[in-house]
Amino acid sequence: MPKLTAFQARRFTPKVEAAIQDLYSARINMDDRILTAEELSQAAKGAEVIFVSATEVVDRHVIETLAPTLQVIATLSVGYDHIDIDAAKSNGISVLHTPDVLSEACAETALLLLLNACRRGFEADHMVRSGNWPGWGPTQMLGHGLNGRRLGIYGMGRIGREVAKRCKGFDLEIHYHNRSRLTPDLEDGAVYHDTIDGLMSSIDFLVICVPGGSSADRSINSARIAKLPKHGVVVNISRGLIVDDDALIAALQRREIFAAGLDVFAGEPEIDPRYRTLSNIFMSPHMGSATHETRDLMGMMLLDGLAAIQNGTRPSNQLV
Repeated sequence: MPKLTAFQARRFTPKVEAAIQDLYSARINMDDRILTAEELSQAAKGAEVIFVSATEVVDRHVIETLAPTLQVIATLSVGYDHIDIDAAKSNGISVLHTPDVLSEACAETALLLLLNACRRGFEADHMVRSGNWPGWGPTQMLGHGLNGRRLGIYGMGRIGREVAKRCKGFDLEIHYHNRSRLTPDLEDGAVYHDTIDGLMSSIDFLVICVPGGSSADRSINSARIAKLPKHGVVVNISRGLIVDDDALIAALQRREIFAAGLDVFAGEPEIDPRYRTLSNIFMSPHMGSATHETRDLMGMMLLDGLAAIQNGTRPSNQLV
């Protein structure tokens, strides 16, 4: 039986790429450059399967250009707002994503950002690297500890619950807002707030884990940021558009909150240049799931899903 033809829009881990090459007749975007929608529609012509990531826009034009040959879009991401799901469905194209397997890695990144924001990680690193460290001092680089503080989690799905589990080890009191309240076993003692405003008024630190979707866009705005105390910290591992950049930047510039930790940005990689001028922010390049183990698991989940579709069954990670 001939292999299905595939196009791989980004480089994956060696283990996953080897498996793709073994299972499919695959072409790869070898230079790993982010392709525009038009470039993707041309490069993937004739492919029955396309492997993409969150950086590729798979809009109606791309889908209709690649149909009817294209059978499956497999995205190495949990989020899928870069794919026109309605267009895929109307053209009979299945869509796979990679939920659940990256929760632990993303939770670790949330802690990385929170700790560095609270303890002035960027400033401390710069002081040592620049050669301007004068030596230890009793009031040098004072930040804020986590013990006894109130942590708010906006979005208490799998990732949010993994964040909560880890933060309990720092003796943080967990609060959360979700579309609906969790069952007591999943809530695990966390304090539920039925509105985001109620959450923001009750916490010291905010970690954003809410799933993507236009209803959440810019929901962390100036009015809500103003509800945080002056030692407040905002951490975002979800989607850049959930935070109003103007509001957060203004709060950081005016020292209305203490710091922020961001792994995601609106318009990335072309982030708002004002962020680069701030010393009270710790930033990372959308690396929430960036461990060898997690990226292997994500790729193999896509391949397992594809195998299930070929065998006539619906995998758990199939969206349409």
